[in-house]
Amino acid sequence: MIMSKEKKEIYDEAAKVWNPDKVKIFREAGIDIVLGEREGYCFEDIDGKRLINMHINGGVFNLGHRNPEVKKALIEGAEKYDAGNHYFPSKVKNDLCEALLAVSPDYMKYINLNNGGGESIDAAVKFARYATQRKRVVSVHGGFHGSTGIAMQAGSPEMSAFFNMTPDPELYSQVDFDNLEQMEEILKKEDTACVLLESLPATNGFPIPDDNYLKGVSDLAHKYGALYIADEVQTGLMRSGDMWCAVGYGAEPDMIVTGKGLSGGYYPMSAVIMNEKSGAWLKVDGFAHLSSFNSCELGCVVATKVMEIVSRPSTKENVDMLTEVFRKGLAKIQKKHSKFFIGVRQRGVIMGLETAHPEGSTALMGALYKNGIWAMRANFDQSVLQFKAGLLMDKQLAEEVLRILDISMGEAAHMVGMDE
Repeated sequence: MIMSKEKKEIYDEAAKVWNPDKVKIFREAGIDIVLGEREGYCFEDIDGKRLINMHINGGVFNLGHRNPEVKKALIEGAEKYDAGNHYFPSKVKNDLCEALLAVSPDYMKYINLNNGGGESIDAAVKFARYATQRKRVVSVHGGFHGSTGIAMQAGSPEMSAFFNMTPDPELYSQVDFDNLEQMEEILKKEDTACVLLESLPATNGFPIPDDNYLKGVSDLAHKYGALYIADEVQTGLMRSGDMWCAVGYGAEPDMIVTGKGLSGGYYPMSAVIMNEKSGAWLKVDGFAHLSSFNSCELGCVVATKVMEIVSRPSTKENVDMLTEVFRKGLAKIQKKHSKFFIGVRQRGVIMGLETAHPEGSTALMGALYKNGIWAMRANFDQSVLQFKAGLLMDKQLAEEVLRILDISMGEAAHMVGMDE
C-alpha cells in the first residue's frame, strides 16, 4: 500500500520532533502504522489497513481497544472526578485498593497506586530496601522492568549503560532465569533486599519456568531474609489464566506489581500490592513516597471497572477457551511448519512462538503485518515472537488469527530460506 500524503506528513514531522530513530527503523522495515479507527482487538491504520492486535501494547489493551464498559466509566467518572489530591483519602481510592486486595493472596494488606509499571517497580524496590534495611536487588538475565531509574538498572545492562547508568555490582546482581542454584548463591550473602522477577520474562520471549521455580524463588528469598517482588505488569490480570501468574505457580510474593492493563487502555495506572512487612514504611512516614498523580481519582474509577471485568467468572471462562483454541491451533501449525516453527511457549493467552532462525521473529513479524496481524518480536531473543491475545477475544477472531499465522509462517520461513 502506498503511503498517503497525511501519513507521510505525520512520519516526516515525527522524525523531526518525536523520535527520529524509531521512525527510521519502522520505515526501513516497511511498517508505517498510524492508528486510526480502533475497537476490540482490531485497529485500522489511517490508510485503511485492518490489523488484529496481537501485541496489545504488552497488555495495555488486555480488554481491547475502547472497551465500552471502561469508556463509560471514564466518561461518567470525569463528570465528578479529576486527579484529586494525593495527600487525602477518598472512596474511589479505597474502592480500587479493596478490589486489588480481593483478588490477591489473603496476606496482602496495602496498595500503593502509581502511574506506570516502571514507577511502581522503583517504588517496590524502595519499599523492600526500607523493610529489610538492605540494598541489593537480584534479577535475571533477559528481564525488563521498565525504563525508570531503579527499574532500568535491574534490567538489561546494555540499556543502563546506554544512559551511563551501569549498575553498581554491590547493589544489583543478575542470575539465569529458572536457575535456583545461582539464585541461592547470591542470597546466601544475606545482603539482598529483594528478588525482582518477571514471572515470565516478556522481552526474552516468555520462557516457561519449571513448575516449582517461582515457588522456589519465594522460598529462598524468605529463607535468607529478602523480599520477593513479582513483576506482573505483563503477566498479571488474568493473562496467564490466573489473576497473578506467580501465585498460579504456587509462589508467595511479598509484593505484586501490576500496570499496563490496569489502565483499561484509557488512563495510566499501576499498583504495588504489599504484605505487612513490605508496607512497613507506611506506618513510619506516609509522605516518604510521593507523586502528584499517585492514586489519581479518575484513574481509580477506570481501574476499578477494569478489576470488575477481569474478576468475572465469564472472563476466566473465555481465557480458558482461548488457551485451548490457541494450544490446539498452534500445535497444528507447528507440525506443518516444523523446520522453521520449532516451539510454543504458552501460559494462558501469553504466548511466545519459537523459530529456528536467530532473527526469525523479525521475518514473521513482517509477514504477519502484511497479512493483517500486528505482533512484536522479543527484542532480547529475536528468534521468538511475542504473541498476545486479549482476555475477551472471541473464538471467531482467534481462529482468524490462526489462519493468518499459518499463511505467514510459510512466508516467513521462505524469507529466511527455511521452507519445508
